[in-house]
Amino acid sequence: QVQLVESGGGLVQVGGSLRLSCAASGRTSNLYGMGWFRQAPGKDREFVAHIRWLGGHTDYSDSVKGRFVISRDNAKNMGYLQMNSLKPEDTAVYLCAATRAGWGAGRWDFWGQGTQVTVSS
Repeated sequence: QVQLVESGGGLVQVGGSLRLSCAASGRTSNLYGMGWFRQAPGKDREFVAHIRWLGGHTDYSDSVKGRFVISRDNAKNMGYLQMNSLKPEDTAVYLCAATRAGWGAGRWDFWGQGTQVTVSS
């Protein structure tokens, strides 16, 4: 099992920045990747970004590309999401996820509880 705990959410003004962290613990040695998702009230969960645990290949949704940066520190079992140029539509609960399967499997095995990000205009 892998446990994920997010932190770093909060209230920020339009155009501001936040850095989310995801602390992974447990059996992290065979993780394939880590991802960030978000869910706004009344909306479906949305993919934000993911990163290969080894190698660091990244991918982003079109809505955040060029503004958000996903990264990880394998030695510390940490994942990060640097969010810049924030917009009101970025307001959501942000969730960290991890998988032992490749991207083609389309599944996420472990989820954190989420951290609230609110962007005020």
